[in-house]
Amino acid sequence: MGMTEDETFSELGSEKREAFKEKNKGLIPKSSFTDWYDNVLLEAKIADDRYPVKGFTVYMGWGFSIAKKIIQLLEDKLEKHGHEPMQFPVVIPEDVFQKEAEHIAGFSGEVFWVTHAGENILERRLLLRPTSETAIYPLFKIWIRSHADLPLKMHQTCNVYRYETKATRPLYRGREFLWNEAHTAHADYEDSERQVKEGAEIYSYVYDLLGLGYLLLERPSFDKFAGAVYSIAFDAWNPDGKINQIGTVHQLGQNFSKAFEITFEDREGKQALVYTTCYGMGIGRVLAAIISQHGDDHGLVLPPIIAPKQIVIIPVTYKGHEEAVNKYAKNVLKLLYEAGFRVVLDDSDLRPGEKYYKWEMFGVPLRIEVGPKEVDTKDVTLVRRDSMARSKVSIGELVEAVNRLFHEIYENIKDMSWKRLNELIVYSESLEELKSLMEKRKIGKINWCGDPDCAFKIKDSVVGEIRGSLWNKFEETKGPCIVCGQPAKKVVYVSRTI
Repeated sequence: MGMTEDETFSELGSEKREAFKEKNKGLIPKSSFTDWYDNVLLEAKIADDRYPVKGFTVYMGWGFSIAKKIIQLLEDKLEKHGHEPMQFPVVIPEDVFQKEAEHIAGFSGEVFWVTHAGENILERRLLLRPTSETAIYPLFKIWIRSHADLPLKMHQTCNVYRYETKATRPLYRGREFLWNEAHTAHADYEDSERQVKEGAEIYSYVYDLLGLGYLLLERPSFDKFAGAVYSIAFDAWNPDGKINQIGTVHQLGQNFSKAFEITFEDREGKQALVYTTCYGMGIGRVLAAIISQHGDDHGLVLPPIIAPKQIVIIPVTYKGHEEAVNKYAKNVLKLLYEAGFRVVLDDSDLRPGEKYYKWEMFGVPLRIEVGPKEVDTKDVTLVRRDSMARSKVSIGELVEAVNRLFHEIYENIKDMSWKRLNELIVYSESLEELKSLMEKRKIGKINWCGDPDCAFKIKDSVVGEIRGSLWNKFEETKGPCIVCGQPAKKVVYVSRTI
């Protein structure tokens, strides 16, 4: 059976899904990316978008366990750098939201409005936060009095709401999504610029721990965050040839402090406006990047640092050896648990092959097999999830071996991800070449004059868009603008987007 263009795996009925998997021998190859992705979300209990409101996704147990570990990595790093954890209300009054003109213009078409309480019409219309600048800055105005209160740095992990008009897709693009946002206020522009750099370094730290390949790009001025002076973004590669934006950092200057009158008394006793920055990491998009970049035909491949279970122990028993094998497996479990690993013993009634299938789909980094031979020789068989490579190690060397393999697994999946990103980037000297690259699911690297009209012509001509120029590295142009032929000012990257 096949699927129509309008069907995704997660939308099929249970009988159709089972028939589809049966035809594909239970596994969907990653080369069929959309079907593979939808299958993995359900089979690995990541997320389910069959909730009866379009664009709203349910995080399932395994998926939310991973998301919580991503959040913990980020929150720990933010708080180490002085960001206080806070939690602001989900609703914003309409009149407060409208204070920054460019901001309201950028989000007005996406907001969810709250107009009634029961049968009563609210005196002030409220909206569900699409982002929290206009919720947070009225309190910044109250909290900040003098230079001694600066810098002020906070963060919150919360859901935000945007009425997405494009096709929704679980984790990648929804109308409710989970993220972490940070907001900071500073006495001068130089300090806010240091904060932009720090925000980018914090995000890079987290993405690097997850082994993700990404480009850190300064967005063109026409594509910056509404109300920002400039924006930088982390663009992760995706197997379908599109870019997945997993995080952004924004220099807001004094745009919002002017709108909300956030002033402080400086060291000379004069009143001055603060400078602000903000940055946000989409937890769902980061999870989608991990699934999509590291996964294979068997399902998830998880970095050990965020795997809910890092090791699964599977007893391989034979008649007459059950008791000895199970006892030995429990001893291995105890050893690894006491060493601090997240480990599970699968002593269910499933056949060993079925257990392998299940835990490979869940992406558990390391499988330990124990049978009668291992009991006799006091060792275990180790199977890496990333490469499926098998090895044996004595029980006395097990903890050291696991730590070594976890490091090797992480380095391997990280290297593969960055290698794939570098393979996707191809230099192009003409619109015809660029169009061909987009059709081949590549990322184009081009010379651009900086004129927005040329950027819009690129989007119309090649169905790809300018994502920006490298933020942390200068690249010299190698020729004229590929659209107008005028001298190029920047080397920029072009791709299709999710």
